[in-house]
Amino acid sequence: MDIFLLCVFLPLVTVAWGQYSDYYYGPYNYGDNDEWVNVYRQGFNFQCPHGQVIVAVRSVFSKKEGSDRLWNYACMPASQNLGEPTECWWEEINRAGTEWYQTCSNNGLVAGFQSQYFPSVLDREWQFYCCRYSRRCPYSCWLTTEYPGHYGEDMDMMMYTYDYYIRGATTTFSAVDRDRQWKFIVCRMTDYDCPFQNV
Repeated sequence: MDIFLLCVFLPLVTVAWGQYSDYYYGPYNYGDNDEWVNVYRQGFNFQCPHGQVIVAVRSVFSKKEGSDRLWNYACMPASQNLGEPTECWWEEINRAGTEWYQTCSNNGLVAGFQSQYFPSVLDREWQFYCCRYSRRCPYSCWLTTEYPGHYGEDMDMMMYTYDYYIRGATTTFSAVDRDRQWKFIVCRMTDYDCPFQNV
């Protein structure tokens, strides 16, 4: 009898597991041979392919290279429930040497980063590349822990849960370490169009 029940329920468990196995993002592809998108002390512009959003951020710090970081990003297609992006834009510049908080306006999701290095302050200014998906709205938003955990450490932030998206970030800047810590603003998005617009 026990073997009979095992034969009946094992396929059901396997099917259920298969349905939810894509709930978590798989391994991230940071591009060819995991190359960095920048060199030290140089600007860069990174945009995900159309219809994709940022799901992972990796960085290493070098004090001797002007207290600068190398950066790399991974992208994944947004959920099919969101449809195609209807509009994309660059947000306002976040100035070097200051703390800042910014989300994509107009309910946008982060699909890229642009940065310029400033040797006078040993820091970078930043812009988010944002894309809006119809009139979908964010909800269940939260802040990640700090990345990196301490100034000057390597950074590896990954979105493990499907259907959560990066909408922005808040950063602190250390005038002593000349480095930043990031907390990413992460939200779910509605499966329906909203009657209101978020700023």
